[in-house]
Amino acid sequence: MYSFIDFIIAFFISLGVSVAVTPLVIKFAIKLGFVDKPDHRKVHKGLMPRIGGLSIVIGATAGLLYLHEIILHIWPLLVGGAIILVTGILDDKFTISPKTKLLGQLIAAGIVVFYDIKIDFISLPFVDERIYLGPFSYVFAILWIVGITNAINLIDGLDGLAAGVSVIAMTTIMTLAAFNNHMLVVALTVILIGGSIGFLFFNFNPAKIFMGDTGALFLGYCISVISLLGLYKSVTIFSLVIPIIVLAIPIFDTFFAILRRILNKTKNLCS
Repeated sequence: MYSFIDFIIAFFISLGVSVAVTPLVIKFAIKLGFVDKPDHRKVHKGLMPRIGGLSIVIGATAGLLYLHEIILHIWPLLVGGAIILVTGILDDKFTISPKTKLLGQLIAAGIVVFYDIKIDFISLPFVDERIYLGPFSYVFAILWIVGITNAINLIDGLDGLAAGVSVIAMTTIMTLAAFNNHMLVVALTVILIGGSIGFLFFNFNPAKIFMGDTGALFLGYCISVISLLGLYKSVTIFSLVIPIIVLAIPIFDTFFAILRRILNKTKNLCS
């Protein structure tokens, strides 16, 4: 496996490439109509490019090419990530239906989970007991991936928020993985953090580009799958709670957003 120096090099490759390509992505988005139009609910005044997630993906891919030996170990993640990326690009261009977007997420999650990236059992603290999930291990993993993917997507409303929260979450996961010698997780988080920080230079207020669903769905998907890789196969209650604490803001935001929509729908039906 790679050394600490290799991880630093991969980080700066991802960071540098992301910074370098973002101006090109801005021009590409404007030219092909990947733009967010202003209205009464939005703070920006003019057309805003909204496919900035491509910068993160390109930057992370550059870092991955440097750490190319891990590619064979993560091909299901890459295939699922490609599906998520296409789903996000289509939504940024055509605003696809929520059902179509969910279908893309379920297919991506299914590829990863049925490759056997899931939690088989939960170990209870202080007692030598295990709760085996059986078939529910697949259900749990798919719900986790889809839930975190949408959680990151739903907080993508303020300049720098989704990318900033994602960097914090991935840094925490990377730190825990390093302590537990999960070098594959460290490698993946390093290149994603580099790509995300490179994009953030253009996304802080006042933003020059939005990450769009292209970036938000991709980052949410990567965080969810990488956290499963870090917990691989078995997990204690404490280990399960840690990623939830790291991602508490987007998880609770998702919950309350869904609750608000249900209540508003009920209110409209009753009026």
